[in-house]
Amino acid sequence: MESSTAPKRAIDAATIAEAFRLTSSQRADEVAIRTKGGETSWTWADLRERVDRLAGGLHALGLRKGDTIALMLGNRPEFHQADLAAMMVGATPFSIYMTYAPNQIEYVVSDAGATIIITEQQFLENVLEARKSLPDLAHVIVVDGEAVEGTTALADVAEDGFDVEASIAQLGPEDVLTLIYTSGTTGPPKGVELAHRNLLAAVGGIEEIVEFPEGARVISWLPNAHIAERAAHHYLPIVFGFQVTCCPNPRDIISFLPEVRPHWFFAVPRIWEKLKAGLEAMVAGQPDEQREKAQAALAAAVKKVQLEQAGEPVPEELAAAVAQADTEMFAGLRGMLGLDQVVAINVGAAPTPVPVLEFFHAIGLPLSELWGMSETCGGGSVNPPEKIKIGTVGPATPGCELKLAEDGELLIRGGLVMLGYRGLPEKTAETIDPEGWLHTGDIAQIDEDGYVKIVDRKKEIIINAAGKNMSPANIEASLKSASPLIGNAVCIGDAKPYNTALIVLDADFAPAWAAQNGLGEKSLEELAGEDAVRTAIQAGVDAANATLARVEQIKKFVIVEGDWLPGGDELTPTMKLKRKPIAEKYDGDIGGMYTG
Repeated sequence: MESSTAPKRAIDAATIAEAFRLTSSQRADEVAIRTKGGETSWTWADLRERVDRLAGGLHALGLRKGDTIALMLGNRPEFHQADLAAMMVGATPFSIYMTYAPNQIEYVVSDAGATIIITEQQFLENVLEARKSLPDLAHVIVVDGEAVEGTTALADVAEDGFDVEASIAQLGPEDVLTLIYTSGTTGPPKGVELAHRNLLAAVGGIEEIVEFPEGARVISWLPNAHIAERAAHHYLPIVFGFQVTCCPNPRDIISFLPEVRPHWFFAVPRIWEKLKAGLEAMVAGQPDEQREKAQAALAAAVKKVQLEQAGEPVPEELAAAVAQADTEMFAGLRGMLGLDQVVAINVGAAPTPVPVLEFFHAIGLPLSELWGMSETCGGGSVNPPEKIKIGTVGPATPGCELKLAEDGELLIRGGLVMLGYRGLPEKTAETIDPEGWLHTGDIAQIDEDGYVKIVDRKKEIIINAAGKNMSPANIEASLKSASPLIGNAVCIGDAKPYNTALIVLDADFAPAWAAQNGLGEKSLEELAGEDAVRTAIQAGVDAANATLARVEQIKKFVIVEGDWLPGGDELTPTMKLKRKPIAEKYDGDIGGMYTG
């Protein structure tokens, strides 16, 4: 029987703010936030002290319970400090995507009604430009460098004497913890209001699925405005006392893994695709005998995974060969990657090709897909580590329900479902029905074990001229997995006689490939017009087509000049495709594939 005198667990707190007080007290001397190499290292006690002093300063500037405050910060310790300080006051902090232009900053700050923004030097020019159209934005606080005219240095805001404990005692589970602005694929961003109880429900569900060790390590590297980053690398550590290492440049994430050796790692499909391509290239570069042995071991391990997934027996000889390969080869690969201590690794935000998932399972890294939305705190369904079904996003997370509407749309209900969209009661009513079911906009299938397979976004399903329904996202995933040269792809085919594609070269791989193939140092724009590149892309398209039904296959393609960057014309800050703007911008190229 559990002792009644046992310390209260943070997961049992009424609010995330109370959870922070519990964790920072119970783990005072443990490291909470750090940077690579330990250049910066704050214990939970250090963090609490910094948070409390900043909370006092923000309160002195007029921030009160229920107010909003904007954060435009990269992955740095000050983000956690600022977010928590606002939380201690009872205010609602929200993050702005780092790629936002002044007009976009203006929109979300105005929509949220923020009077304070905390930012850093690299974004200050855009923030100050946006401020010209934000008469209510009274304070711009800068966390680094010198404060210019009209701004205040973070160090000058800190102030002692604010009664933090009294402040958080006024907070309740229904109070708004944060706003997550949707990435705006179909219009202006909407502010998703998430309450303290929503995030506690979400992180509690994760705890029931994954057994994290004490002091588990994670890396903060995704945009802070994204719910995946906020839940996985901010709220989860607050509640369970994880150690967070800040990675300021997402391009450096691979180099952070061996140093941190995280216990949980989440990434979008492209990261895993690049890791797979890199490992395969490393194997291919070995001497003949070693290469053949390694490739045979990988093939055997993939075969074992496929048999296990199909529920078929694994021959003893195959199992023994894979076990030997794990000892001699795969364990070393896991250590080299820095993923030898993970208890869970996940991928989400877009479909992941099955061969990518099988590859990582084969080398002893059981990568699994999960599904969630900003509106559901990033949670909803996830494969439990001990029973992963490749090709699905798993069953409902504990504490929520999933079902299908008559048209196949996935519906979700539970404690992690948002309060609603800020200032948009009609949009909220369209999304959450009177019975509490949130209509996700995703078309899905649910098998007999409750495992969910996402087909595609309801509004993005392609219906060709013959009336055939297809998922562009799955076709695009096949293309990207077929060739490392393909960095992005958009399938075109709605109301068309056949499917075509816009293809973007991979900004990292294409220049290296070009140098190896005698094309010298050429830009992506120049490479798009090279015959050798087109031939290589055609080979990738052919390989992808071999995995697709005839009606899904890509008949023609255009290689787009240059790159598509997050937050640009073609991609949202979370790298989702802006399909309508793409169709408009590349109308000429698309039209050309259906004439002549």
